[in-house]
Amino acid sequence: MTEDLSPAERYAAARVRAVEEATALAPFRRMYAFDLDPFQLEACQALEAGKGVLVAAPTGSGKTIVGEFAVHLALQQGRKCFYTTPIKALSNQKYTDLAKRYGAAKVGLLTGDNSVNADAPVVVMTTEVLRNMLYAGSQALLDLGYVVMDEVHYLSDRFRGAVWEEVIIHLPESVTLVSLSATVSNAEEFGDWLDTVRGDTEVIVSEHRPVPLWQHVMAGRRMYDLFEEESDHGGRGTARREVNPDLVRLARMENQRTYNPRDRRRGKMIREADRERERRQRSRVWTPGRPEVIERLDAEGLLPAITFIFSRAGCEAAVQQCLYAGLRLNDEDARTRVREIVEERTATIPTEDLNVLGYYEWLEGLERGIAAHHAGMLPTFKEVVEELFVRGLVKAVFATETLALGINMPARSVVLEKLVKWNGEQHADITPGEYTQLTGRAGRRGIDVEGHAVVLWQRAMDPAALAGLAGTRTYPLRSSFKPSYNMAVNLVHQFGRHRSRELLETSFAQFQADRSVVGISRQVQKNEAGLEGYREGMTCHLGDFEEYARLRRDLKDRETELAKQGAAQRRAAAAVSLEKLKPGDVIHVPTGKFAGLALVLDPGIPAGRTNGYRGFEHHDGPRPLVLTAERQVKRLASIDFPVPVEALERMRIPKSFNPRSPQSRRDLASALRTKAGHIVPERHRKPRSAAADDREIARLRAELRAHPCHGCAEREDHARWAERYHRLQRDTRQLEHRIEGRTNTIARTFDRIVALLTEMDYLRDDEVTEHGRRLARLYGELDLLASECLRDGVWEGLDPAELAACVSALVYESRQADDAVAPKVPGGRAKTALGEMVRIWGRLDALEEDFKINQAEGVGQREPDLGFAWAVHQWASDKSLDEVLREAEMPAGDFVRWSKQVIDVLGQIAAAAPRENSTVAKNARRAVDALLRGVVAYSSVG
Repeated sequence: MTEDLSPAERYAAARVRAVEEATALAPFRRMYAFDLDPFQLEACQALEAGKGVLVAAPTGSGKTIVGEFAVHLALQQGRKCFYTTPIKALSNQKYTDLAKRYGAAKVGLLTGDNSVNADAPVVVMTTEVLRNMLYAGSQALLDLGYVVMDEVHYLSDRFRGAVWEEVIIHLPESVTLVSLSATVSNAEEFGDWLDTVRGDTEVIVSEHRPVPLWQHVMAGRRMYDLFEEESDHGGRGTARREVNPDLVRLARMENQRTYNPRDRRRGKMIREADRERERRQRSRVWTPGRPEVIERLDAEGLLPAITFIFSRAGCEAAVQQCLYAGLRLNDEDARTRVREIVEERTATIPTEDLNVLGYYEWLEGLERGIAAHHAGMLPTFKEVVEELFVRGLVKAVFATETLALGINMPARSVVLEKLVKWNGEQHADITPGEYTQLTGRAGRRGIDVEGHAVVLWQRAMDPAALAGLAGTRTYPLRSSFKPSYNMAVNLVHQFGRHRSRELLETSFAQFQADRSVVGISRQVQKNEAGLEGYREGMTCHLGDFEEYARLRRDLKDRETELAKQGAAQRRAAAAVSLEKLKPGDVIHVPTGKFAGLALVLDPGIPAGRTNGYRGFEHHDGPRPLVLTAERQVKRLASIDFPVPVEALERMRIPKSFNPRSPQSRRDLASALRTKAGHIVPERHRKPRSAAADDREIARLRAELRAHPCHGCAEREDHARWAERYHRLQRDTRQLEHRIEGRTNTIARTFDRIVALLTEMDYLRDDEVTEHGRRLARLYGELDLLASECLRDGVWEGLDPAELAACVSALVYESRQADDAVAPKVPGGRAKTALGEMVRIWGRLDALEEDFKINQAEGVGQREPDLGFAWAVHQWASDKSLDEVLREAEMPAGDFVRWSKQVIDVLGQIAAAAPRENSTVAKNARRAVDALLRGVVAYSSVG
């Protein structure tokens, strides 16, 4: 090529090369065996020019190269670089990578568990560690030149997202920020905010996947491409993506095949299993089983694969199904290597613990190349699975969606069993953003020519909807920032109230809220123009139709109000009847999922008391715990009793009855059906409507009939225009309220928090009191509750195990919100202290209500959860792992994770507790030592 250039052109090119060689980027590029992509070069050049950068690119595209260039620049300039990640696993992995490249002497690690070479020029840490450093004014911040925030899109996380914004807002101006994000649809908006709070920030967005992604649907014995062949599978071109017509035709045919609901066999409906068998015989397509899927991928050369199953139990079941099917993905050499690695990594775990942890079943799966990966596993086991997968010794992993946000563990293929998952409240369709995250694991750069995303066929699948998920490659970044009590005292201590308020108004949350106001204002203007047109449409020549329409609305509103009053009275009568129930009463549940015959086990928990079952208070009236005739033990709610209920019969409940025992439930339900199965409950008669005798309704009807517009021939046409006018007017007022509500929302919440803290003597104007300084050291969801417990001496005199049990209530949250049985708690002083913690929480809850601090908005103190108190008390009391896990009925991974969180908060309490006349600090440290043993101690990742 250079031979074709003129001398002048060759000279110009040589000068460009000379300039490039003089940059810091040139030696950095030579450190890699491959050339950098255009987006990586653009971001690195912006960094060297002194700008901050936001890089938004797909998973696996190599955006961390930009973060590593920031490390390179810091070392070259003799300054520090902090590399932050959202989870400890990523921190550990990044530390290993950087230490290998720059030498262990130059790289440190700071997480909740580990502190390695913390004074090094390059320190990898979790984002929370950096936030705590900023509030503490740590000396480690001196000479800090660069901060890399990996996975910055975590600021959308409703539990932890605020930490990212706190760091971005509070970092010194001299620090250059490198923000690395997944591909988000509003990167420019986020970049504009960074430009506002951090100064000149370059936004680099790359939609290009370095490894093209092919989308498939596996149905029966065939694997269909989701898009037609000429479509843009890999995101490399601009071709329009058309859904595969074969797949559309298949879906149409399958969805037209319906079953006759009157089909019967021996007088009964065909069982679901028989129905499925018939469907497979009559149909060309079915949902393939898990072993079938792995065998098919193996035959097509599409392993290694990650199959996402939105259930821990489902992941474990999938491994068992593959083992039972005789699946073997490793040869003898690979099996030997697997066993050697596993035995080396688990050498420190005692044999008796290995038996408890299901080690031998787990090892059998690994030797065959099959494994599960989820949060319920022991962290050491998860790390081994990750290492073996990266080495190619595990070829099929069944994982929950947490893996999609975790460490670098790419595969050739990703399989999605379903496009629906439980979000904590209901089963909901996965979002385009979630689909992008999950399928982003497919395709290993430098190994695979292409990646493959496979969705399993499900009945009633809509290929067009799936194509919409696959085609929407981005999702919006939404701030989850909310002020907290700890944040408030730290800000006031550093900046004073006025400056703190101004700082919070610079948050991304407020930035987004202010931007949204512009669009709402435009809508208000459009609505006002529409109201003028509607006013003309309802004009009547006989009189004031607006007045007539108001009378009609008043009449409708009064009728609605009376109907609501009637319903409220019926609910009140039902609540009174529920309060009269006693254990052993046989009742008939009138409506709901559990309608029918039921036996009262517990009549419901009165406010402020427990009666052997979980919970401390029910604000919506009695909630009886019942055994249904179908053997289910359920706690019912007032919604199940729209009408009063009374006991039909009485039964004795055996003292030996255990609601968790299927046999116990079966026996008592059988006795219930025998005792009262023949009783037919009385039908509740509906009372006379209150509207029939209401004077206000009679008056409004008389005024309507007397109004001039009542006789208009076009009355109903005018009424329709009037109704539209009223609806648009109501919508316009709501928009105006939204504008008022979105202006200064964060600052107003901060004001309410400061007012409450002032009332409780944590703050006095711009002064932080002794109690406030204690609160400033306590980070967590229940920071104020922990501070109040220290203030009131609730934990004084507790031994280390009892203190650990109490602290667990500050961090633990049950996966099942409404467990029927009360959690087991330690007795004696621990039980008293836990009860006092709940009482203090009740006082704080009432105070938050007075100051309009709303938990639904993510601000305030949730109720402490006692579900982990017994397990952590037993572990701190030196009980065996087998005994603790068996009694706790908890997976080892969950136990380790919650224990690590308890240890973290115990460390905070040791630092915050009074030094004089107090045993809490000493016992908190002793509790940490007691907990940090066995599986908890040798799990390097929490």
